[in-house]
Amino acid sequence: MSDYQAHPTAVIDEGCTIGAGTRIWHFSHLMPGCTLGEGCNIGQNVVISPKVVLGRNVKVQNNVSIYTGVTCADDVFLGPSCVFTNVTNPRSAVNRRGDYLHTRVGKGATIGANATIVCGHDIGEFAFIGAGAVVTKEVPAYALVVGNPARRIGWMSEFGHRLEFDFGGQATCPESGQRYALKDGAVERIA
Repeated sequence: MSDYQAHPTAVIDEGCTIGAGTRIWHFSHLMPGCTLGEGCNIGQNVVISPKVVLGRNVKVQNNVSIYTGVTCADDVFLGPSCVFTNVTNPRSAVNRRGDYLHTRVGKGATIGANATIVCGHDIGEFAFIGAGAVVTKEVPAYALVVGNPARRIGWMSEFGHRLEFDFGGQATCPESGQRYALKDGAVERIA
């Protein structure tokens, strides 16, 4: 008996590593060599390609494609129908399997519904990618980005609230009370 749960319609290829407490729902496909941490939740109709690594407690909503080259740290949320690419210039008649670019999604980051992450651009810890955004460059930690191409419009707390910085460059999350500092275009948690 395994330490994870999978719906009978899920396809789990040999050679997958799946952490305890992970749940895999209808019509999802885990390909050989992917790694899922403990306590992940893989929604319906998800594809996880070879060599993809998901940390602990990663939530993948329905209809998500995670292609080779993607690594997600712990506590990442991938919204419905978001997609990752792994080649910047795909052509049907040109094989670029050895040219996959890597994308790292930092701890606690959220990627909204229908967002597209163009490969080779890392997403910082606790960043928040708005629904439908197209990420074409690096996203700093705690950044809130929206649009096509995605641009930063603010900063988010670890609890997912927009931060309002005072004249001294400090902000407090209204839910957690955690404090943050904005300095030289970067945010860090200070308490």
